[in-house]
Amino acid sequence: MRCVNRLIVASLLLGALAWGERLLAGPDVGKPVPKLKVLDLTGPNSPNEVDYADHRKDAPTLYVFVQADKWDRPAARFLRTLDQQASKEDPNAYIVAVWLTSDVDKTKKYLPIAQQSLQLERTALTCFTDDKNGPKDWQIDLAASLSVVIAAKGKVAEVRDYRSINDTVVPEIRDALKKALKKP
Repeated sequence: MRCVNRLIVASLLLGALAWGERLLAGPDVGKPVPKLKVLDLTGPNSPNEVDYADHRKDAPTLYVFVQADKWDRPAARFLRTLDQQASKEDPNAYIVAVWLTSDVDKTKKYLPIAQQSLQLERTALTCFTDDKNGPKDWQIDLAASLSVVIAAKGKVAEVRDYRSINDTVVPEIRDALKKALKKP
């Protein structure tokens, strides 16, 4: 009987995964944005540590968590296009891109170079320095190459995880931000 119950649970989990549903990844939707202390390497607080959740408070913010070892050209195009499009939904919208890495020193050198190449105007490239798995309260999906947490009015509105990413995903992120801005 125990074996049958385990099979049922396993098949339900696999079914959810097959349909692309999230399983406990990301901060809780509807809750306040968790603390996010990162090293700002290209944004307005560079080169200091800052709690971006506190710094952005109620302003619309897209938190983009990047697995450094999965960063590639399509992800760079996504970030650049998102940077160009996010403020169209709200002029105060801003992106905080957080590198999750086991080599913080390498990332400190790389991100300013990436900024020179990408020419991002509304994005801070930052690094989480405590743990390559990211901040515990954010529950980042480590299998995703990139995760986006959409926040508005100080609350988490939506979380999206991507195994692979490119700039064609930007319209759905903009739509999710637009929806979050309309919520009471």
